[in-house]
Amino acid sequence: MSPQEYKEIRWKQRFENFSRAYTLLKEASETSGLSRLEKEGLIQRFEYTFELAWKTVKDYLEAKGVVEKFPRDVLKTAVSTEILKDGQSWMNMLDSRNQLSHCYDEKSFEKVVQSISREYTPAIYQLFSYLKVEMDS
Repeated sequence: MSPQEYKEIRWKQRFENFSRAYTLLKEASETSGLSRLEKEGLIQRFEYTFELAWKTVKDYLEAKGVVEKFPRDVLKTAVSTEILKDGQSWMNMLDSRNQLSHCYDEKSFEKVVQSISREYTPAIYQLFSYLKVEMDS
């Protein structure tokens, strides 16, 4: 197997994991009246879906010959190549993920919960849709 074939297989395998994570996030984000514990689960689903999302984009870009190492760089390149349409939402997701892993307060927690349903899940859906078309072609 050539290195290029390996890269193509790699992003498609990662996409399968991202796809499953997105489905779980979508389910949780569409549920209303979440308890405190359920909100914590929603945030956990967001965190691992976001990680899989940017890493899937990273692998996809590598399969196209573009190498970026860090999440912010991967996201910027994905916006400039029109893989991602709403770059600001993705930067907000990155900031939320970083904020949640370093500090924890009620106001930030609730803000991220709201953002997941209103902003982040639709942005992740756009990426999912784009990559699904690429996967099927």
